Amino acid sequence: MYVRAHGEVRIGISGWRYPGWRGEFYPEGLPQRKELQYAAEKFRTIELNGSFYSLQRPASYEKWAAETPEGFVFAIKGSRFITHMRRLREVRTGLANFLASGVLRLESKLGPFLWQLAPQFRLNLELLDEFFALLPRDTQAAVDLACEHEAWMKGRVCLETSARRPLRHAIEIRHASFVAPEFIRLLRRHNVALVCADTVEWPLLMDVTAGFVYVRLHGSEQLYASGYDEEALDRWAARVAAWARGSQPDDGTYASTIRPAKRATRDVYVYFDNDAKVRAPFDALGLMEGVEKLLRS
Repeated sequence: MYVRAHGEVRIGISGWRYPGWRGEFYPEGLPQRKELQYAAEKFRTIELNGSFYSLQRPASYEKWAAETPEGFVFAIKGSRFITHMRRLREVRTGLANFLASGVLRLESKLGPFLWQLAPQFRLNLELLDEFFALLPRDTQAAVDLACEHEAWMKGRVCLETSARRPLRHAIEIRHASFVAPEFIRLLRRHNVALVCADTVEWPLLMDVTAGFVYVRLHGSEQLYASGYDEEALDRWAARVAAWARGSQPDDGTYASTIRPAKRATRDVYVYFDNDAKVRAPFDALGLMEGVEKLLRS
């Protein structure tokens, strides 16, 4: 019997609705309503950004799930009300509202949650510990917390799931104070993934802190704009292959000298966010090709 010697690797894009992509990545004349379906034929995952800016509705999540093929998953960007406005303080009700807004309608297509902190947010271990403890680790726990949503949401909530599925969480930091071994210990205790974010503006850390790895490639020379040449894609492909095989890249920068618990494999999610000059989808396709070659060898 064949046993896969690596974790599942999903490489995709952050968002899909960009006017500049029309006629470049999307074929000329493709209706806007067909863009998600087209992108989902190219990639096995997409990072959903709209959930960061405002609470979406169950009907929207249901529509997105219907427009994507079996085996596809969305990463869900957590609400900025929680991360940027409340700054993780007293967010139980806000989290309940977010979970009630329809994310559970994605069912088997619900992938990891991304919690992106503001650039000014400094390391606060006690606050982060409380937040991580609050995060639901399966869909039933998410339903239970979603039931605490505020009354004004009545009529636009989803409080059910067809199956109990595990949930994953990742956090993206943007301040140098997080380059600390005690932060890595906290993440590992809660099994929360530290996002490996490639950018010139924030720390690039590759510490593995959970049973999966989450990578965001924003453009290493110009934020949201610069692309990745063949050499850079080869370098990231080697890193992704190392993570998928349960190890760490040899060329990484780490906040902790303690290596993660050994695993035979790890799942890896990679999202390109360098969308401004239509580089993201083509870089993602290039990385997919490079990783596939390495994992076949």
